[in-house]
Amino acid sequence: MTQLAYNLTGTGEKYLTFIHGFCESKAIWNDFVPYFTENYRVLTLDLGGFGDSKDLLPEPCSIEALAEQVAELLRHLQIAKTSIVAHSLGGYVSLALAEKYPEFVEKLCLFHSTALADNPEKKEIRNKVIDFVQKVGVNQYIDSFVTPLFYTKRTQELVEAIKFVEEIGKKTPLQTIVAVVAAMRDRQDRLHVIKNASFPILYIIGKDDGAVSFESYQEQIQANPQIQSLVLEETAHMGMFERPQETLKALKQFLNVV
Repeated sequence: MTQLAYNLTGTGEKYLTFIHGFCESKAIWNDFVPYFTENYRVLTLDLGGFGDSKDLLPEPCSIEALAEQVAELLRHLQIAKTSIVAHSLGGYVSLALAEKYPEFVEKLCLFHSTALADNPEKKEIRNKVIDFVQKVGVNQYIDSFVTPLFYTKRTQELVEAIKFVEEIGKKTPLQTIVAVVAAMRDRQDRLHVIKNASFPILYIIGKDDGAVSFESYQEQIQANPQIQSLVLEETAHMGMFERPQETLKALKQFLNVV
């Protein structure tokens, strides 16, 4: 099987893997990677269907199938264990990976992501997204999708970051968007994965995240004494751009980088 597109850099003894979210690519972590390359060998990858892996959408597509591709890449690179920082969809994929292959995971940061399955209301929203993108096409969908991922009162200030994320999103194939929205809609609840995890977990939470409600985190962050959390005020779903200093500091502490 063709391997996922990836970059591997750094000189550390341990491994650190960054996994992007929906309609993103490994490029969203560009500003973060240099801070970890002295302590880690840092892997960034494009999930199947996205970025430079856009021709590798698994068929049939599921969160488990996306996770299996990540596992295959780790095996190909002979990475036996890695810490993982995973944004949104990347968190769903990482939890599926941790469920099937817990031996791969040293630490896990769920960066604006959740272990819970979609509730009926969210499933209906996913169905509407599929209908909408099929009707209007990728560019118009991304124009409507990206800006609300950022905290409303800072969208003017963050216009360059919004443009950057939009440019990445507009390169996503229509087939990927439709298939992955359905995969997110149908994903399993993985609260048991974090409850039973033997590895440390960090949640990075946007207080004003429209994609994952703040209230939905309460049960999760109390599920396991190994869980730490950072709650960011006036922050939505894109903390790596909205709050780069705070999120970077939290990651460095979590990953023991001075």
